[in-house]
Amino acid sequence: QVQLVESGGGLVQAGGSLRLSCAASGSIFGVGTMAWYRQTPGKPRDWVAAITSGGVTTYADSAKGRFTISRDNAKKTVYLQMNSLKPEDTADYYCKMFISNGRGWIEVWGQGTLVTVSS
Repeated sequence: QVQLVESGGGLVQAGGSLRLSCAASGSIFGVGTMAWYRQTPGKPRDWVAAITSGGVTTYADSAKGRFTISRDNAKKTVYLQMNSLKPEDTADYYCKMFISNGRGWIEVWGQGTLVTVSS
């Protein structure tokens, strides 16, 4: 009923930039905290950044100073601007949102988008 569609992943050289987008659609009556995670093969999913409904942002140490999370409530979209990318940033990136669908609050994940940073 609610889906998150991600875009913006791709191949980039070290030092370059990418902007990820994640848009929610479906039966949505409200959107709470939005967040980004990333995962590499054989590793657990790591939290990267979050932004509350009030616009308060937090970042993992690995993202501080390089990544910026933002949101557009009218578009029900969360963004992750990634600058000064490093090979260790290579991962599948997943967005997550807490959404009210009219029946309650649910946690919804995107399908992931691959970011590959070459050295």
